[in-house]
Amino acid sequence: MFDYLILPVLIFFARIADVSLGTVRIIFVSKGFKKVAPFIGFIEILIWIIAISRIMQNIDNWFCYVAYAGGFATGNYVGMLIEEKLAIGFELVRVITKKDASHLILNLKEKGYGITTVKAHGIDGEVAVIYIIVNRKNIKEVVDIIKQFNPNALYTIEDIRFVNKEIYHKYNADSRWASFFKR
Repeated sequence: MFDYLILPVLIFFARIADVSLGTVRIIFVSKGFKKVAPFIGFIEILIWIIAISRIMQNIDNWFCYVAYAGGFATGNYVGMLIEEKLAIGFELVRVITKKDASHLILNLKEKGYGITTVKAHGIDGEVAVIYIIVNRKNIKEVVDIIKQFNPNALYTIEDIRFVNKEIYHKYNADSRWASFFKR
């Protein structure tokens, strides 16, 4: 019973844990969290070694192989969910609009977002370009505001690795994850 039920379940959950940790570690590396990424990597590989050694001890047990593969797939999904919940870092939202953007700009300012606007020329004439640096957790709110006030605007969202000054949303100045992991 142990070899064909309990061991595969343990391997399945070990793979979920190590792949989820690996996903989060990669995010931390890309965001420059030099102190926490190696620690996560150590735990990730320790779990992997334990799981793979159990598979090698039971090399004729195909249930372990299926559990290993299933744990890998599930771990990718769980890791992405964890990363989405952490929402670490900043994004640059660039909005390009032909329509008058004054109401959009005013609403973003009223909601506490810092913005920079530039008048530019597009293929069909004058356009407004609006730059907003936003904590990742506030992206949905900013996109909803853009869609509400200017649904035909073109917008792009880009990941920012580093911002040289603390950016805050005056109504929700919470960069607890960044400050926690930078310590």
